[in-house]
Amino acid sequence: MKLKEIRDKARQFAKPFRVTEGGKFRLRDFDPGDTLDFDSGDKPRAEEALREGVETLARLQDRLYAQDRWGVLILFQAMDAAGKDSAIKHVMSGINPQGCEVHSFKAPSAEDLDHDYLWRCMKVLPRRGHIGIFNRSYYEETLVVRVHPELLARQKLPPCRIDRDVWKHRFQDIRSVERYLVRNGVVVRKFFLHVSKKEQKQRFLERIEKPEKNWKFSAADLAERDHWDDYMRAYEDMIRHTATPEAPWYIVPADHKWFTRLVVAAAVIETLASLKLEYPTIDAAKRKELAAAKRALLKK
Repeated sequence: MKLKEIRDKARQFAKPFRVTEGGKFRLRDFDPGDTLDFDSGDKPRAEEALREGVETLARLQDRLYAQDRWGVLILFQAMDAAGKDSAIKHVMSGINPQGCEVHSFKAPSAEDLDHDYLWRCMKVLPRRGHIGIFNRSYYEETLVVRVHPELLARQKLPPCRIDRDVWKHRFQDIRSVERYLVRNGVVVRKFFLHVSKKEQKQRFLERIEKPEKNWKFSAADLAERDHWDDYMRAYEDMIRHTATPEAPWYIVPADHKWFTRLVVAAAVIETLASLKLEYPTIDAAKRKELAAAKRALLKK
């Protein structure tokens, strides 16, 4: 299949969930259980499509690494148990580790709190030729910190910098930073894995009931569930203010993990395929050098 065909096919899966203009965005317009034209019986077909997607991603990433011109930043945000870890694991399973780094951002350290809120993410941005994956990101500063205002008070900000416009200003700062990155050759793609409250409950119960998954459960996750409505309002406001054509959000249905992975893979494939990635060409002097090396090797 030609690259254009691959890109067009990937776009079919990704486009329904892409948000580039947030002004009229409403989270309730997106169904966490959506699977497009797939049904439960189509799961094997979706898994086969994902396998093909993983192979395609590997080929595209090889070109990205060799060309050494673009960096790719992929951000994942979601409620607990939405499937961020498994999406990263399955979609990126064929990627060469030399060209990909995953960073998980949990509660900020004392050192983090001695810097601006973007600092800990900015210092690990992907290099050219690399894919950087953020499992949670600077967007936590407009989500968990907003739902729990006491966290903002711990950030050592001058009192005059904490007012009712603080979230508006953070959205402005984030849009500016992402625009800067894009203008400097770092492609930004953002995924919100949209899981329903009902499905989260089932996944929490599974973590409690299955011994091999006990380690995944945290009482803190259950406590955050009590703030579900607050988080949904925060996510909606976040996406509404930071979805742009150059750094779009994908509102990925997350009630069916097999479909979640397919949409994420499709969006990343479409993105890489749009970059016109090619292996570097060599000049006449380099070709002459290679020919001489070949002759020397054949003599040994």
